Amino acid sequence: MGSNSSRIGDLPKNEYLKKLSGTESVSENDPFWNQLLSFSFPAPTSSTELKLLEEATISVCRSLGSDSEDLLEELLCCLMQLITDIPLLDITYEISVEAVSTMVVFLSCQLFHKEVLRQSISHKYLMRGRCLPYTSKLVKTLLYNFIRQEKPPPPGAQVLPQQSEGGGLLYGLASGVATGLWTVFTLGGVGSKAAASPELSSPLANQSLLLLLVLANLTDAADAPNPYRQAIMSFKNTQDSSPFPSSIPHAFQINFNSLYTALCEQQTSDQATLLLYTLLHQNSNVRTYMLARTDMENLVLPILEILYHVEERNSHHVYMALIILLILTEDDGFNRSIHEVILKNITWYSERVLTEISLGSLLILVVIRTIQYNMTRTRDKYLHTNCLAALANMSAQFRSLHQYAAQRIISLFSLLSKKHNKVLEQATQSLRGSLSSNDVPLPDYAQDLNVIEEVIRMMLEIINSCLTNSLHHNPNLVYALLYKRDLFEQFRTHPSFQDIMQNIDLVITFFSSRLLQAGAELSVERVLEIIKQGAVALPKDRLKKFPELKFKYVEEEQPEEFFIPYVWSLVYNSAVGLYWNPQDIQLFTMDSD
Repeated sequence: MGSNSSRIGDLPKNEYLKKLSGTESVSENDPFWNQLLSFSFPAPTSSTELKLLEEATISVCRSLGSDSEDLLEELLCCLMQLITDIPLLDITYEISVEAVSTMVVFLSCQLFHKEVLRQSISHKYLMRGRCLPYTSKLVKTLLYNFIRQEKPPPPGAQVLPQQSEGGGLLYGLASGVATGLWTVFTLGGVGSKAAASPELSSPLANQSLLLLLVLANLTDAADAPNPYRQAIMSFKNTQDSSPFPSSIPHAFQINFNSLYTALCEQQTSDQATLLLYTLLHQNSNVRTYMLARTDMENLVLPILEILYHVEERNSHHVYMALIILLILTEDDGFNRSIHEVILKNITWYSERVLTEISLGSLLILVVIRTIQYNMTRTRDKYLHTNCLAALANMSAQFRSLHQYAAQRIISLFSLLSKKHNKVLEQATQSLRGSLSSNDVPLPDYAQDLNVIEEVIRMMLEIINSCLTNSLHHNPNLVYALLYKRDLFEQFRTHPSFQDIMQNIDLVITFFSSRLLQAGAELSVERVLEIIKQGAVALPKDRLKKFPELKFKYVEEEQPEEFFIPYVWSLVYNSAVGLYWNPQDIQLFTMDSD
């Protein structure tokens, strides 16, 4: 096989390609197939060669797509069968990659539309008809492809021998047909992306994950919900022997332990983080399983590392990581258990050497650092809100806070207090200036002041929640509070904070009095000892009860307006061997670089 070489320019005149795209049927036993597959040519390695291949195969592709739409349904069904039914072996690896890639190409018309597509030919066939029975099997296979992270076979193990950098006729034909067909469908929409894809250890796992995310985020049909999303929402653990309710379509089972391990290992990529978010948010079986794990640090640490390196990550990746934390902190069991996990030598945390710290304290440190970064750089209210919501969810369960974590909580409050005073001063000066000149428009300091006061109140509520529910577990927080007690003085009589300040003021007064009685020149150890003794002596009924702080993540209305452009930006930037002309992309704004 591969004995006959061919040039790209010869493809339109190739008799075998003409027969392949003609109307005459060819039986599977016909010698034609061996003759067809005996041709090979070097696979395109540049955008110029890809353009030549596309132009050379246009006539062949038009012959294949000209009959009726039924051929597309047949092709999609065949691709789904290829993906789900062919065992993954060295000789079938490239075929599997091509089948998954071709499905991505068929759905990529979304790239060339500014608005989210609610219907298309591909939608039509994937949502109903002959493709529908493959739904659960396809989703399961794509998930297992991601889980297994199978590397491509060594050179020489593929179905056809490769020349130079690879690609027998089968590979080239599949690429050419996919690209050429899509040219017809989108009137020249598919071109080449000059930027090289990053090196991936498993192209099949990457491509499968991207296709899975694309399918999961297809919009519902007018008369039926997205079946791929239904499958993702309802699959169960292989160890779960309970029957599926009859009302759940497209159900299947998968090994949750293997899925959990893969998700923990792959969080450096946007698409793996998006999959984790999707499963935690939409599949209650996965969420329950993950929250019951006794090794949650394996999942949480990679998420914290994403947030820690916020400067190097795109904003969408940071949002997904943060929302994952928010979803996890909705569970009280999670909030308790993270303070029982002790970590040693967190090498990526560079601000301070952390030789030993609980997972809970590290989580607090990273979230506070994200808030501070946001205050000085992006000033994104959405990011602020979700960070504070996660801290608030955890606050009643704070346990044995690391002294550095306690200090950072109070330092954040100090930063907010200074910002509040600065905005207040600017507002006052602006008001004075406006009295002498009626022509100058006033900046909207009232709005700035309102936002900063909301954040300050939230921080006070978080501190209050910890003091009310677990004061005796957190001597380091009381110590940090006493050390910076002057910060809170200005808020005691402020109408926006007066109620929440009562407990904080009571704690400061109570422990200050005990320290005063103990005399001057107290060591840190002695102060902490006095605080621990005082925590036992403080009558709990003196602290005013407030409603429990609980925030729940809810997707915004029309989430597809965010997720579909995000998913397709990941496909555009991360798909292996797929190229689109950046000038034709309408769905999202291309980066300047």
